[in-house]
Amino acid sequence: MNKFNNKLAIVTGGNSGIGYATAKELIAEGAKVIITGRRKEAIEKAAEELGAIPFVADQGKLEDIESLKTEVENQYGKVDILFINAGITGRLVSIENMTAENFDQVMNINFRGAYFTLSKLTPLLNDGASVVFLSSNVATTYKPNSSVYQASKAALNSIAKTAAAELAPRKIRVNMVSPGPTKTEIMSKAGLDEKTLEGINEWLIDTIPLKKMGTAEDVAKLVVYLSDDSVSSFMTGTEIVIDGGMLL
Repeated sequence: MNKFNNKLAIVTGGNSGIGYATAKELIAEGAKVIITGRRKEAIEKAAEELGAIPFVADQGKLEDIESLKTEVENQYGKVDILFINAGITGRLVSIENMTAENFDQVMNINFRGAYFTLSKLTPLLNDGASVVFLSSNVATTYKPNSSVYQASKAALNSIAKTAAAELAPRKIRVNMVSPGPTKTEIMSKAGLDEKTLEGINEWLIDTIPLKKMGTAEDVAKLVVYLSDDSVSSFMTGTEIVIDGGMLL
């Protein structure tokens, strides 16, 4: 018997990387999964590959979040698993050279969008539901040229813990998964060329005690664990760091 039979899950940013891998794991365990993404072609292609339900929505736009809420409420009713995954790194530049445009783009998706995704979808969550935020181990680091991304994830962890306290009376659990360096497309989306990416990856691997990068599947399995109340029913407000020992 699959553990998530008759469960409805939503995965934001589900057309690639960690979101895609998590949707795949949830579906394998019997869940009906709605994946969201900004690009129609990409989200429909991913949904077809996965056997998921596509919904075109930009987490950075409140009107898209409202549309998602309305559609889910009208078509499917209640939600059992919510994985708020969508996020971007933005341009990696110093505070001195930061633009308001880059600041707003990162915060609108990573923080404001995640906040209101939870806010708008909370009435649709079943009592006993699971919410997982994709954070990052950078929420507790202060590396140069990553100020906005780091701040967005630190803010995310703060609201996740407040949400855990607010939703506890309904037995809704809210947890955070904070990966370290993970093999996904997010760094190439930051505008870095192949040679630069290769150099960064080599440098990162050298800083990780386990001497390897994480995979999207590693993170996906952890999200599934936190979504399964048969094994994690006493966990809420918890951040699990999955970074190969990088923060040691």
